[in-house]
Amino acid sequence: MKHFNSSNIDDLEKLYRINLINSVSGYKSANLIGTASKKGLLNVAIFSSVTHYGSNPPILGFVMRPASVPRHTYENLKETGFYTINHIHNDIVRNAHHTSARYNRDTSEFEKTNLQPEFKDEFIAPYVKDCPVQIGIRFIEEHHIKVNNTILILGQIEHLYIKENLLKQDGFVSLSEGNIVSINGLDCYNKSEPLERLKYAKPNQEVEKYGS
Repeated sequence: MKHFNSSNIDDLEKLYRINLINSVSGYKSANLIGTASKKGLLNVAIFSSVTHYGSNPPILGFVMRPASVPRHTYENLKETGFYTINHIHNDIVRNAHHTSARYNRDTSEFEKTNLQPEFKDEFIAPYVKDCPVQIGIRFIEEHHIKVNNTILILGQIEHLYIKENLLKQDGFVSLSEGNIVSINGLDCYNKSEPLERLKYAKPNQEVEKYGS
């Protein structure tokens, strides 16, 4: 196996190191976060760091890169207190990836891609139309990560829209049936295909799969 120690990693060429460290953590979620400013300017941007932080209350978090340069998603959600998380599916991968381009503050990524905003329940932030899972979030708190000046954003689910065929009787959401993708590293998008779903593990008992 190829071995890297801390000194090797520090000495790597910048782009190689970025690709290496972003890939080695494993497959990541692929989401579009939608926001609106108080003036009504819309923004949508791709994120691969959305993570579950608790079910009661229902909390999701994601990481913002350092705010040393303009971060429109961060500015908008701090202004209004609301944002949406939308799962990326096979058909919108290239448009979703395009949202990572650095547009000016007054330019909406919705205008530069084929992605369409969708508003529901008088929620101020735009959802991304046709995404199989759409989540309306209320900003709760942020945590400054001192080692690299990134920001952990935590929010509570206020609205949750799920395509009915993805939602199973026990509350499980089958992402693969919605053709929802994952990200490997920064730029490799992967189709989802389930291997097996396993029952709750108990001591001294063999693990069983659902349906067995």
